[in-house]
Amino acid sequence: MLVRDAMSTVVLTIGPTHTLRQAAGLMAARRVGAAVVLDGDAGGVGILTERDILKSVGIGENPDLETAGAHTTADVVFAAPSWTLEEAAEAMAHGGFRHLVVLDGEGPVGIVSVRDIIRCWVPVRRQRAALVG
Repeated sequence: MLVRDAMSTVVLTIGPTHTLRQAAGLMAARRVGAAVVLDGDAGGVGILTERDILKSVGIGENPDLETAGAHTTADVVFAAPSWTLEEAAEAMAHGGFRHLVVLDGEGPVGIVSVRDIIRCWVPVRRQRAALVG
């Protein structure tokens, strides 16, 4: 199975000037753990995760003053829609993160999470177990 089969194509995108509180509110409303940060001025694509917000709040920073751009993960690893789920899982395990922005050409076309991968793998494993058992 490929990343394109598991990824979410409706992606929450925010700008670098959104506050962490705004980002957290949007993420909570959409029930997602990450937002793609599009910075038109810098020409970049980044990711802000629940973990990034938690770190900021945990050290006492004000979520009404801190911006997404200041907390966006800098060393983003991107996936291609043609990657296998095994390749995506390996990249996540190696990098210690739970989300990959999926790029096709210049821009983001989706996001894939550990949860997306698990959803795809669990039914297959159940079917195999039923065949073996």
